[in-house]
Amino acid sequence: MNSLRGFSRALFDPQLRPTALKVAAIVGSILFAINHGSALFQGKMTRQRWISGLLTYLVPYIVNIHGQYISRNRKR
Repeated sequence: MNSLRGFSRALFDPQLRPTALKVAAIVGSILFAINHGSALFQGKMTRQRWISGLLTYLVPYIVNIHGQYISRNRKR
């Protein structure tokens, strides 16, 4: 439970955030274009697609934070 609490804090850690935001922007944009690009350009984005699009950016952010968190804790 302690590691879950630490990871939750890491999600908002100002030292980890810049790298995670860059990864989320790049990877999320690629995935968004693959998964939702045609719907966006055709004007067929539904509420569900926008929610899915948000998750498309959120998941790489969380995965990157997790990697940084694990790496930082292994060095200690």
